[in-house]
Amino acid sequence: MKKILVVDDKPSISKLIVQFLSQTFDVHTEEDGLKALTWLQEGNVPDLILTDLQMPNLDGIELIKRLKESGYFKDIPVIVLSSKEGSEDRIKCLRLGAEDYMVKPFNPEELLVRIEKILSR
Repeated sequence: MKKILVVDDKPSISKLIVQFLSQTFDVHTEEDGLKALTWLQEGNVPDLILTDLQMPNLDGIELIKRLKESGYFKDIPVIVLSSKEGSEDRIKCLRLGAEDYMVKPFNPEELLVRIEKILSR
């Protein structure tokens, strides 16, 4: 079973994603980028990462930067889930190496389709 790491500081979002995706994937959650990096450095390697942008300690932008600078984690696809709708944020995330960007609130079924497309490559 493929593993997905969800990084979001809002438990309601994490719960929704876990509830929807856990039928198809092994889903792990962390509440900020720092905890996500620690989890990764402990030897956990997900097949895909879903991250929010606005989080305490280490935000999504910084998380993407650190992942893509890392030799070990740079190939893990990242999908950004954010309430920030501006194209400036989308462009920044995509330039940093995110595979996709979805605006909250999102359709869980659309998220599942996007994840499946990325993981099937």
